[in-house]
Amino acid sequence: MTEARIIRVAGAIAEAEPLGDTALYELVEVGERRLLGEVIRIQGDVATIQVFEETSGLGLHEPVRRTGSSLMIRLGPGLLGSILDGVGRPLNGLAERSGDFMAPGMTMPTLDPDARWSFTPTVAAGADVSGGDVLGEVEERPGMVHRVLMPPGSTGRVVDIEQGTFTVTEAIGSLSDGTALTLSQPWAIRQRRPFANHLPGDRPFITGQRVFDLLFPVMEGGSVAVPGGFGTGKTVIEQSLAKYAKADIMVYIGCGERGNEMAEVLHDFGRLTDPETGRSIMDRTILIVNTSNMPVAARDASVYLGMTIAEYYRDMGYHVAILADSLSRWAEALREIAARLQEMPGEEGYPTYLANRMSRLYERAGRVESQGTPTRTGAVTFISAISPPGGDFAEPVTQASLRVVGALWALDPRLAHQRQFPAVDWDISYSLYADGTRAWFSKEGGADWSELRVETVRLLQRDRELREIAGLVGVDALEDEDRLVLEGARIAREFLIGQNAFHPHDAFSSVEKTYQLVKMLWAFMQTGETALKEGTAFEKLDLAAVRVAFGAVKTAAPDELGEEISKAKRTIAEMRPA
Repeated sequence: MTEARIIRVAGAIAEAEPLGDTALYELVEVGERRLLGEVIRIQGDVATIQVFEETSGLGLHEPVRRTGSSLMIRLGPGLLGSILDGVGRPLNGLAERSGDFMAPGMTMPTLDPDARWSFTPTVAAGADVSGGDVLGEVEERPGMVHRVLMPPGSTGRVVDIEQGTFTVTEAIGSLSDGTALTLSQPWAIRQRRPFANHLPGDRPFITGQRVFDLLFPVMEGGSVAVPGGFGTGKTVIEQSLAKYAKADIMVYIGCGERGNEMAEVLHDFGRLTDPETGRSIMDRTILIVNTSNMPVAARDASVYLGMTIAEYYRDMGYHVAILADSLSRWAEALREIAARLQEMPGEEGYPTYLANRMSRLYERAGRVESQGTPTRTGAVTFISAISPPGGDFAEPVTQASLRVVGALWALDPRLAHQRQFPAVDWDISYSLYADGTRAWFSKEGGADWSELRVETVRLLQRDRELREIAGLVGVDALEDEDRLVLEGARIAREFLIGQNAFHPHDAFSSVEKTYQLVKMLWAFMQTGETALKEGTAFEKLDLAAVRVAFGAVKTAAPDELGEEISKAKRTIAEMRPA
């Protein structure tokens, strides 16, 4: 067969012939340096290839070699705590091999081939197994059980299976047809992993951010869009969720973000401690890094890579949260590749299939019953930051997301400039999961959780109306009842939904703390309304002491929370002059 050669190079796109018998999305090695590439279009004998590495220096007539497979990742023990690039190469290993800069064409397996894992089988010889069945267990990290699964689509009878220590490629047993069983399995990242049944959500995804848990909750297995212009705190929110949100596994995708931001993530995560286990937060985290100076083609792959890893742990029965920062950079990569392919542009130059591609990505989130036995229930919650140019939510990426997501956490630059964190615009944001989470919050938070949520939203909306009036006539011209509303909304913004991402006791808020703060807010409003009805002037209310009390509860350590709440309740009760 004639060896394929490069006939055209344009940025991250190369064309080669003859490759008419290749498969779409087949992985190829491009040029003398064996750059990693993927076939994305075939016209006659000419194949168009998107190259995942820098193409500078790539020349015409250099060879192109087929691999016979698509872009795959080997899934198995050793993923937790890893830092991968957009195509699944471990950055720590590459750094040890090449120093500070990656050489073109470097390859390295995702999982350490020399690491040995202690495997305990849960099936015996003679058992009939099929895709998704649990073959045994490995302790991947302290307290974190990695369930070794039969690859989807496979079936057979176990001839032998052994207990012991193995690498990820050594045989732990075999099937009657001679198929070797190993601790790991390959999977194409663009292919959705199958499951038995799609299930409705039964509990919320606890973020530790009061504005989300109280006002705009999301289900486990839900999808959320977090759009916001430059400087509104998207990255800080994503990082706070990665550090403190309640999920078994975290997959953080830095897609096209600035290198200094990802360096901060790597620096912080290695030093954070999980408050529940006392161990490093990296024990339950996988970082996928594709910074803005890396090739754009790898951005496209990085999101699918993160989703595939999340689905793998979901199939074990874990709740996995994916934090993508940001999908706008992913969409920009699609736009650049489409332009190189000379495809018909859609709105703002994005490809016409942008909405379809984003919908299919979001729909991979969900709560499911996994294939195989024993029965397992897992979930993938997908939270994506979006960076609309100029903060314009009418742009295509934001609009395509809003068609399919279940919640919108819209960020407002004006609130960010007022030092409000998270800078969530409560007039625009919404959640379709509020009704589904009501029963859980009523049980775990308080019976009146939903009523307090609705009243708080109304208070904030009334506050915005009154501030517009006050801007015209002045605050002193308002009725005392309206001034009380302004003060209650101020307390809500500063002490209830506002948090300090850098305070050790305020960066995360438990459901109990959130509930107590909102109960205190409405105790304050009721006490104030009673005082005003009895003829007390608004100026006579001891508001300074109330603010101090709210601030003490907001920043209280867990072991001091009960005492501070009792003090605050007394302060609110004594606010009305005798």
